[in-house]
Amino acid sequence: MNLVKSAWKLLVGIKDGLVLVAMLIFFGLVFAALSARPGAKAIGDGALVLRLDGPIVEQLAEPATLAALSGGGAPRQYRLRDLLRSIDAAQTDARVKAIVLDLDSFGGGYPAAIAEVGAALKRVRDGANGQGGKPVLAYATAYTDGGYRLASNASEIWVHPMGGTLFTGPGGSQLYYKGLIDRLGITTHVYRVGRYKSFVEPYIRADQSPDARAASQALLGTLFAQWQEAVHAARPKAQLAAMLQHPDQVVQATGGDIAQANLRAGLVDHLGDRTAFGTRVARLAGSDDAKPAGNFDTIAYTDWLAAHPLPTGGDAIGVLTVAGDIVDGKAGPGSAGGETISRAMLDGLAKNTLKALVVRVDSPGGSALASEQIRLAILEAKQRKIPVVVSMGGLAASGGYWVSTAGDTVFAEPGTITGSIGIFGIIPTFENALAKIGITTDGVRTTPLSGQPDVFGGTNPVLDGVLQAGIENGYRQFIARVAAARRMTPQRVDEIGQGRVWDGGTARQLGLVDRFGTMDDALREAARRAGIKGDGWHAVYLEKQPGWIAQLAQGLGGGGDEDEAGGDVFAHVAAAQRGLLARALGDMRRLAAGGSIQARCLECGGLGPSAPAPGDARLLDLVLARFGW
Repeated sequence: MNLVKSAWKLLVGIKDGLVLVAMLIFFGLVFAALSARPGAKAIGDGALVLRLDGPIVEQLAEPATLAALSGGGAPRQYRLRDLLRSIDAAQTDARVKAIVLDLDSFGGGYPAAIAEVGAALKRVRDGANGQGGKPVLAYATAYTDGGYRLASNASEIWVHPMGGTLFTGPGGSQLYYKGLIDRLGITTHVYRVGRYKSFVEPYIRADQSPDARAASQALLGTLFAQWQEAVHAARPKAQLAAMLQHPDQVVQATGGDIAQANLRAGLVDHLGDRTAFGTRVARLAGSDDAKPAGNFDTIAYTDWLAAHPLPTGGDAIGVLTVAGDIVDGKAGPGSAGGETISRAMLDGLAKNTLKALVVRVDSPGGSALASEQIRLAILEAKQRKIPVVVSMGGLAASGGYWVSTAGDTVFAEPGTITGSIGIFGIIPTFENALAKIGITTDGVRTTPLSGQPDVFGGTNPVLDGVLQAGIENGYRQFIARVAAARRMTPQRVDEIGQGRVWDGGTARQLGLVDRFGTMDDALREAARRAGIKGDGWHAVYLEKQPGWIAQLAQGLGGGGDEDEAGGDVFAHVAAAQRGLLARALGDMRRLAAGGSIQARCLECGGLGPSAPAPGDARLLDLVLARFGW
């Protein structure tokens, strides 16, 4: 009987495998047929719809293919350079009668990225380069802070009558696990350098240290001031002060009607549902009278993007993207695998076609070993006399700054989050947890390091001394690389280092970056250094292109044309708490992983996309599913 059951299980497994293979072949044929259509889809007149139902990112993360194919979907992400290219193209194309900014489910982004998209929208609204302005209309049930910074650049801002916007500003609670760790009997061994290197604090403290608090207050205060200045410049009539300082009084004055309070304060221009909003857009962009009220002629973002590919003429300037957590070994797009990125760099050099290199950094750091591996690969370009320009995106902190030391010159934005020059290591051990259930350890050791690090019996002073010395040596190496790159003394770098995070404006004053500028500015500087005249160059992105399965999974993910409301103020609060819970689970996973010496930034986690990182989100989904939630 057991033999029959085993044979049956084997047959069922084979059947399931064949079904999966058949599905992949079927979807592959569908994808190939769609991709092989002659030419891009014809673009007619209408409104270009930017339905930003996900975060703005530097590099698209690889979707969970099987989850997407099975209907689980993948969160939509919007690549910064794609958005900018689409918006800039709309400014000069007569087919685009208006831009519609749908921010109902906006997933946020780092301040520098949002600022750059906002500036592009403002150019369309106001007109630039000899072009007249075009209408830009924004709609949401409730705007987030980042969403409103984008919307403030619109000609008209709409909000649902039953929605409304409350501004929270950057900051909030950070979870601290010291009490839970003690209760579970886990011993957290921390090795670090840097009085402001606060990434380890949640594991060894129950609250924020005074040094970390002072540094965070300075950083967040500067970023919030930049937000207010940007909104005021884009929309002078918005009365922000009262909504920021006394939101309860402002809302109570309208009987609890948040949308009406927004209207009175000049934060929005119109209250209306999607039908009313669509009717307004139809007067600008045209509509099909045979369709229901509220429809308007649209230009789909994906079709518009496909119709405006990257230029290919002229000399090649390589772009090496370091985005996401820096990890050892290989990693897919959206994470910076040391081996993956260094290999991409070396493969790009092997073709002998690159005239210059721009390193685009958008990372909170991670493995110090992987950061050094990437830095050394970049130095190979310098050894070949290829100019290297670093362009910092929204985030280039800790390991992200380590990588940046390889550049000849460094660009950043005022809202870039950078610095965090410091390293640490964490090893959790479980001797006290095991003792609670009567389990102990013992054995024979031939040297002081036999069996170390012993996660069941704890570390010993010899290992602790070795590891702390290694961390201090790593910090000295970090300091030396920064000092050499920035032409400072090691003592000066140590003063502005110590793990402290800086905004881009302060970093420029301190000499950690050279000048303000966008990615385009960095590319033009790289071309100038390479002796390329005018626009006789094009960017070549040194990254693995997604295969057809990954592209298909991305297409099956979120972000379709279906109408999916983003919810009111309370829904946005709930989404933020879900993101906080996902990050907490991710913190626990990273603590359990332990391992390599880290150059990573804690403060950076709550300043970027509101949606959790894909790995943290999947972990949260698994936990919630386990408990039936």
